[in-house]
Amino acid sequence: MLRASPPLSAIVSGTAMTCLAAILLKLMFPRGGATAVLLASLLLGLAAAVLAAIFYYSAAAHAREMRRSMETLLRPSQDWNFTPASDEMSALASSLQLSARQVRGMVETLQRESSRLEAILSSMVEAVVAVDPLLRITFVNRAFAELMGMTLPIVPGIPLVQVARDHALLDMCTHVLAAGESQQRRLVLAAAGARSFEVQVAPLAGDPNRGAIVMLYDVTDMERLERIRKDFVANVSHELRTPLAAVTGYAETLLEGALDDHENGRKFVEIILGKARQLNNIVADLLVLSTLESGKPPLPEPISLRDSIESALRTVEPVARNRGVRLVCGPFDDLNVLGHEIRLEQVFVNLLDNAIKFNRPDGEVRVDVARAPESALVSVRDTGLGIPSRDLPRIFERFYRVDKARSRATGGTGLGLAIVKHAVEQMGGSVSVESRLGQGSIFTVALPPFDNNLSAN
Repeated sequence: MLRASPPLSAIVSGTAMTCLAAILLKLMFPRGGATAVLLASLLLGLAAAVLAAIFYYSAAAHAREMRRSMETLLRPSQDWNFTPASDEMSALASSLQLSARQVRGMVETLQRESSRLEAILSSMVEAVVAVDPLLRITFVNRAFAELMGMTLPIVPGIPLVQVARDHALLDMCTHVLAAGESQQRRLVLAAAGARSFEVQVAPLAGDPNRGAIVMLYDVTDMERLERIRKDFVANVSHELRTPLAAVTGYAETLLEGALDDHENGRKFVEIILGKARQLNNIVADLLVLSTLESGKPPLPEPISLRDSIESALRTVEPVARNRGVRLVCGPFDDLNVLGHEIRLEQVFVNLLDNAIKFNRPDGEVRVDVARAPESALVSVRDTGLGIPSRDLPRIFERFYRVDKARSRATGGTGLGLAIVKHAVEQMGGSVSVESRLGQGSIFTVALPPFDNNLSAN
């Protein structure tokens, strides 16, 4: 609250003192003279000094009060009490206090908006970085810091080139700051582990003199899925075209006169039948994969591992006998797992069928079951040629074949291991492989035991 005396009272007091001094001089020296003039000058000077002092201290008091009022801008919790303005200085002080209150409100609003914006940017999964016109970093969110291996909080002013050593990204920022127009481009950033990003750079608030903001959208997984989709379409077309071409060619040969050649005609019909079965197997496996990937899984139920493994062994036994491969199942205590009976048996049939087809003559396929703390482990071991290490990461992809010629010769569709992977994962398990060239392969299926599921429930 302002309490300084108003300047008008000081003027009135000074005028009154001057008049009183003049009256006293007139009474004391009615005839005037030099002495009277001297005394009058002294009294007038004294009155002026008193008046100046009063005015000075009044103005100083106003200034101190206004300074204290302005200092309250630094104290958010300070409340102001206003008094009606009685003169110009008080009116000025009141105006300044009102302005300070409005400025404080605007500052607090800007602080709230800045905190909200920073919280939003920090929680974004997309990487965000802001730079000034000299390409020095002014802000990064958590996603960008983790992407580039930075530690938060960062020291503002770090050059962007020290963090992202990518000429294309730096050129985009430079162009946006120079032209004031947004740019969007897909880049592969070496500093981020050679991942692909959709990069968008825009000037801050439409003014390139304030800097630019860079947003990085990670599209690596999307590109990988798109590549898998394209490969899948190409592989399906190729897998279907090969048997269809054989069916069409032998059918045309028969129509052109080979029907009368009983020996070759029967041979051609058997080839057509084999290719038709191959087509049927491909379509059936594609339907199974489609069901596993997009269909609703059936309700899980407790399944005996012994029953599923023995049923799968009986299914592949004729094939093993024809190829001279021994089937061996190690002794184990029966375990129950929670899953889908038909799918689990199909998993074991596919693994055993591959182990038989890609084994050596007089080879062996062995099945072992073990109990781990959190899972039941079923391993299928063969004595085949093994799988090259470069092919191991891709063998569960659809239509991927290590030995394409041998796979087609054995009647494989290239979808068996993809079905295994999806079916096991649908039951809450996992599948892995170990292999060395010339020493065979070991496929291990890990499934959650039924008793663990009961305990969890």
